[in-house]
Amino acid sequence: MTDRIPSGMDNPYYTFSPIDRRPALAWPNGNRIAFWVMLAIEHWELQPPPGAHRDPRFVGEYGSYEPDYRTWTQREYGNRVAIFRVLDVLDRHGIKATVALNSAAAKRYPYLVEQCRRRGYEFIGHGSHATRMLTARMSEEEERAAIRDALDTLGRTTGKRPRGWHGQDHGESQRTPRLLAEAGLDFVADWPNDDQPYTMTLDRRFVSLPAQPEWDDVQLLLLRRLTMPRYPDIVGEAFDGLHAEGGRVFCLALHPWLIGMAHRIAYLDAALERITSRPQVWQATASEIVDAFNHAAPR
Repeated sequence: MTDRIPSGMDNPYYTFSPIDRRPALAWPNGNRIAFWVMLAIEHWELQPPPGAHRDPRFVGEYGSYEPDYRTWTQREYGNRVAIFRVLDVLDRHGIKATVALNSAAAKRYPYLVEQCRRRGYEFIGHGSHATRMLTARMSEEEERAAIRDALDTLGRTTGKRPRGWHGQDHGESQRTPRLLAEAGLDFVADWPNDDQPYTMTLDRRFVSLPAQPEWDDVQLLLLRRLTMPRYPDIVGEAFDGLHAEGGRVFCLALHPWLIGMAHRIAYLDAALERITSRPQVWQATASEIVDAFNHAAPR
């Protein structure tokens, strides 16, 4: 099914579908919007192996050098300290998160895995390390093995094999959706080309679930240098716009090493207060949203 590129598109995985020509998408219990929180738990290597590729935008204050203790220890702070502030805020608002979990982090931080399991969070695949993206530089067998190893590790460490995948830093090659479907997954959260889920054109049912990077905390706060007081308004304005349109998905991606800092956590609390105070909001995990979409759009 992926050997022909549809007319007007630059890849074989979806066809052009203007949203004004689609039937209305109804969420359970008449809710207007599906809201999910993607919480990243990652392990940032002090010295990645030769050939590993990471997002080139992440450069330390002193440039690209290794070992970069400054960057490494801040990421580690997220898993030692800051994540507990984030969990407290999510608890306060009754949020059941979806955890994008590196396999190396799953093995390294069993206490964090248990904290998320106890809260009923969902785990989805997120590669092996924050410093190793999937890219077209890998051979097909290397990429297939990386996906398989990550999923197998999460199955052992969390007690349940994941149903979904979010590539480290949205990293993919041209074959990634096919390999994810072949691995038995049901959805991927890497493609920000829609505000609704859609079925990708593969040999089995496989869904693209939007994880909009526009209000990802790393995009807003680290890369674009948004001032913290603006964060609740940016997130809230985006949510209000999609809520008004109806039948949409809103994903809020959080990285504890960033949003969980002592001077930032209150702004996350304010953003979630604004979102959860709105009527007709379905807060769900990624798989719950995919299942509802498959039920609403069976073809």
